[in-house]
Amino acid sequence: MSTSTPSMRRKAGIASFVGTTIEWYDFYIYGTAAALVLGPLFFPNASPAAGVLASFATFWVGFLARPIGGIVFGHLGDRLGRKTALVATLLLMGVSTLAIGLLPVYDDIGVLAPVLLVVARLVQGLAVGGEWGGAVLIASEHASKNRRILYGAFAQQGSPAGQMLATGSFALVAMLPEDAFLSWGWRVPFLVSAALVVVGLVIRLRIEESPALVAMRSRGTTARFPLAELLRERTMLVVVSVGACALVAAAAYFKNTFALSWAVNDLGFDRQVFLNVVLISSTVQFFTQPLGAFMATWWNPRKVVTALLLIELPLFPVMFWLISTGSFGLAALGMALATLPHTMYYAILAGMLAEAFPARMRYTAISLSYALAGTLFGGTAPLVGQSLLAATGSIVPVVGYSLVIVLVSLAAARYVLARGPVPDDERLDPAVTGTTGRTA
Repeated sequence: MSTSTPSMRRKAGIASFVGTTIEWYDFYIYGTAAALVLGPLFFPNASPAAGVLASFATFWVGFLARPIGGIVFGHLGDRLGRKTALVATLLLMGVSTLAIGLLPVYDDIGVLAPVLLVVARLVQGLAVGGEWGGAVLIASEHASKNRRILYGAFAQQGSPAGQMLATGSFALVAMLPEDAFLSWGWRVPFLVSAALVVVGLVIRLRIEESPALVAMRSRGTTARFPLAELLRERTMLVVVSVGACALVAAAAYFKNTFALSWAVNDLGFDRQVFLNVVLISSTVQFFTQPLGAFMATWWNPRKVVTALLLIELPLFPVMFWLISTGSFGLAALGMALATLPHTMYYAILAGMLAEAFPARMRYTAISLSYALAGTLFGGTAPLVGQSLLAATGSIVPVVGYSLVIVLVSLAAARYVLARGPVPDDERLDPAVTGTTGRTA
């Protein structure tokens, strides 16, 4: 059982939510900028379509760095403490985001501009790769055993909150005249990050360390090399966990990055109008997402997850079809409907993965799983979507690809939940090394 007091649990939950909100805000504003402005500013010699592809490629670079961030900060979090790692990731994200807001563009320094953009995006990826796992654990490990999914959802709320802030900030600067928006307006959301990071640091420095980590320190059972133990003992479980994360990694970027670009550049939506569609979707997510965690706490989590992801299958095609009508109201309705099932699943995912691994390797395990899913499915979503659209001239292949990802996550999540939670201090018999991680 957790040794946290109710006050400590509240502080951990709030710190988890505020910190991840800031981190996701920083990460999401890049995706919005990639869809709207980075192409012409950093790749002006490319055609409009090629410029979008190039900006989406730099968007993906952040995801390439996320597994490295998951490994580095996972090791730090499993060895030295969840709190230490979280403070470091927040600082790193703040510095890199501020740097993007200050970067000169191609017309100022030529090819060095996109090079520096890629470097800053890599640093963002490192930071967010280590952030998610620590934020989940600082909340869920303060909770009692039967409330871990519920408390893990605090970290998950940072994603829609960050998306709302990111989209709202760009919606405001998009009201500027075109020249002002392209010259300095797009930088404002990045520069605002500096103030948000200060707030997040103040809150994070005041939280207590995770009870599970404190207990491991007192017993001397922290893992010396968490990644080595993880790969030796639970490789298959990591692979399946990546699949479980696939949908939540891809869905946000299909909706908020690819769909934004498609709607503005191909369907003729006004930029600000479709930013409002994305903002409505993020608002719906913020208020309905926690329902998934409540449902999984009171009912069978496996049945809840299965129902949610089966409902998602028809809603993704409906979303793209309604957007294609060119109607603001129908596009907003489609986006909101498709948001409901996978975001409620997202609320469950954090606690579900935290319960699947023992504490000594937990930070590394869930960070690596989530980061790899982001690299393979999240960062590639706009790039694959735009490539399929450009190659075929049809949205149908994009819809088909999104449905495959839903099915992958459905099968993987059912497998993880069928295993059930493991004790914080579970240690494996060497005879099962290389299996799914459960004793016979």
